[in-house]
Amino acid sequence: MVFWEGYVSDEAMGTFAPIIVYWLYAGFYQLLPPLDNYRLHTRKEEDEKNSVPLASVVKGVLLQQLVQATVAHLLFVLTSKTGSSGTVIQPSIAVQIVQIIIGMLVMDTWQYFVHRYMHQNKFLYRHVHSQHHKLVVPYAIGALYNHPLEGLLLDTVGGAISFLVSGMTARTAVIFFCFAVIKTVDDHCGLWLPGNIFHLLFQNNTAYHDIHHQLQGLKYNYSQPFFPIWDKLLGTHMPYKLVRRPQGV
Repeated sequence: MVFWEGYVSDEAMGTFAPIIVYWLYAGFYQLLPPLDNYRLHTRKEEDEKNSVPLASVVKGVLLQQLVQATVAHLLFVLTSKTGSSGTVIQPSIAVQIVQIIIGMLVMDTWQYFVHRYMHQNKFLYRHVHSQHHKLVVPYAIGALYNHPLEGLLLDTVGGAISFLVSGMTARTAVIFFCFAVIKTVDDHCGLWLPGNIFHLLFQNNTAYHDIHHQLQGLKYNYSQPFFPIWDKLLGTHMPYKLVRRPQGV
């Protein structure tokens, strides 16, 4: 039993809930006061180093989400598991947890190798992936600011493969995709806030991914969005060290 049952289908929730969650969570970060003592970079660095205006970032994210919503809708239609009674038999909570963990590992694997290849292939980096790196100082709303081709290959296809391999239902996918979105936004928020549960539970977090956006870390910390497993196994892991400065971490 979920709160949307009887009002919205699982397929519709799986299509649109991640988009709504993205803007709610990213918007929360955007509306916070400056919090200079908790920023990984100063506001001056953000203004000087980022080469794309906020309006363009918002447009880019909306375009990617349009593509994601379209693919998600088609995916749910093609994989519908509705029985003769018109309902979907949901697996046990334990099975759903296992499916989500499998989905996380599959998504991490896909994104690591596609992401790394986009750095190694000079054409793809120059014409595709470099768009994301225009945000040298990441912030929450820019988490999904990508070239449309990258958004399709890295995020949308990666999400679809994770869904298919794990065998999760559309209802479980709502939880999985919303969690993945929240984690991705948090990894790009640029803030090291005390008590942030993602910083406590994940080594692959805001500071870890921030290294990748800096010049010295471009060839490291490709793993996203959950675990640094592949970075550690394949020699692309660069640990972070938080050093307090006069205006921030």
